[in-house]
Amino acid sequence: MSKVFREIYGVGILFFYYMKYIILIGWPILLYGLEYKPNMIMDLLWVYCLALMTKDFIVRVILKKKYCTIDSCSTPKK
Repeated sequence: MSKVFREIYGVGILFFYYMKYIILIGWPILLYGLEYKPNMIMDLLWVYCLALMTKDFIVRVILKKKYCTIDSCSTPKK
């Protein structure tokens, strides 16, 4: 059972890693520019993507942290 939850968590991370920019910019354009009907699920996804972008901004710009340091990400050269 825990393997299923780990797979769902992994899929969610990958989905939002690539889709957060598209959802954050695209949903307001669709909603106000193209007059789509309001959708509660997309509104919640948009708020979640906004929270992820805020977290990324704080971690990268304000705290100046990187997810991967030079030593841990690079392969040792011989």
